[in-house]
Amino acid sequence: MSASKKKKGFRRLWPVFLVFLAALAAFQLVRPDLRQGDVVPVNDGAGTIYIVPDPALPASTLESGDFARQGDAVLYTGSRYTASQGVDVSEWQREIRWQEVADGGIDFAVIRCGYRRYASGSLEQDSFFEENYSAAGAAGLRRGVYFFSQAVSPEEAREEAAFVLQMLSGRSLELPVFYDWETVTTEEGRANGLDGETVTACAAAFCQAIEQAGYTAGVYFNRQMGYHTYDLSPLKDHTFWLAEPGKSPTFYYHAALWQYDHSGAVPGIDTAADRNLLFEENPS
Repeated sequence: MSASKKKKGFRRLWPVFLVFLAALAAFQLVRPDLRQGDVVPVNDGAGTIYIVPDPALPASTLESGDFARQGDAVLYTGSRYTASQGVDVSEWQREIRWQEVADGGIDFAVIRCGYRRYASGSLEQDSFFEENYSAAGAAGLRRGVYFFSQAVSPEEAREEAAFVLQMLSGRSLELPVFYDWETVTTEEGRANGLDGETVTACAAAFCQAIEQAGYTAGVYFNRQMGYHTYDLSPLKDHTFWLAEPGKSPTFYYHAALWQYDHSGAVPGIDTAADRNLLFEENPS
């Protein structure tokens, strides 16, 4: 190709290059937080996505090599944390032989205390809450509770917190009160389609009301919700409970409680049960 033709070709490409530079500059003005090395790949449960880590949230320090399977339990083999085995239960597990659960190596239980109905919106107490709370404590297990929310506004979330506090009536808990907001598969689910900003505001309102009453509070979510629904930054002072069944947790941010199995076998429980690990940092 002759030199003159090369120059003409460059002149034709020059306007395109200018447009590219202008678009790049505009992108950096809109998203100045995106710099080389800041974007990290994560698995949100459906596939790989890319996030810019929130500096307000501590990153997870757990490694896949820190875990091993032993029967129905996942064991933590690392040294940074003491990891306790636990279950979360509701009336769906029916009668539980709690001393047998404790003798089988379970250290704690997160017990559903109540729920909001997904269609009518009425508030209900879990029919086995009183029995599970008393018997788990008598067997020496540490206890937390969770409430299944279908709140569609912060006002309803505060109503749910008041309902939980009324059920607890000042009784002691060794673990947090968790806010468990989820969508349901049926069309009449009142909370389906709620935007992430409102979901976050509901969780914050619930947790604040719980902590004002002297309890600690936490939020339950899976990877999809953690990456796409919740803005976790306003909730950073509460305990995160991650639902991610598998061999090891992969969620980018630190979660003190990890639900690793939705269909585990536990001595003393005749149905499938959710199994969990609680990570408590060892003194340095």
